[in-house]
Amino acid sequence: MLKARLIYLGLIVITVITGLITRELSSVIPLFIGDILWGLTAFLLMRFLFIKKSLQFAVVISGIYVTLTELSQLYHAPWIDKIRPTFIGRVMLGETFLLTDILCYFIGIGLGILIELSLRTLVRSMYPELD
Repeated sequence: MLKARLIYLGLIVITVITGLITRELSSVIPLFIGDILWGLTAFLLMRFLFIKKSLQFAVVISGIYVTLTELSQLYHAPWIDKIRPTFIGRVMLGETFLLTDILCYFIGIGLGILIELSLRTLVRSMYPELD
């Protein structure tokens, strides 16, 4: 279990760093790439937090999380609008609601599913005794 958590943690760190780099290079990298990576990060985070739960559970929970986060951008109160322009606010909450962002997040979750299934196949091929 610890090894799996460390793998997820490593993937989260790599994905977050890559996502931040895409934002810095937004003049050459389309913004939707960062949105896809944010969805992937949400999926990996749910796998990290709920390691004993099923893949389906992680998909549903990460889908709910990304959707609610995007929908929260429709809420405008002075306290949260002060947080949104900060670095952490932009990264964690976003600034502007876009329906297409939700699509990108779900593409990222789908990418997470593919990564997970590929890793499972790789581990099984390297360690057939685990089947």
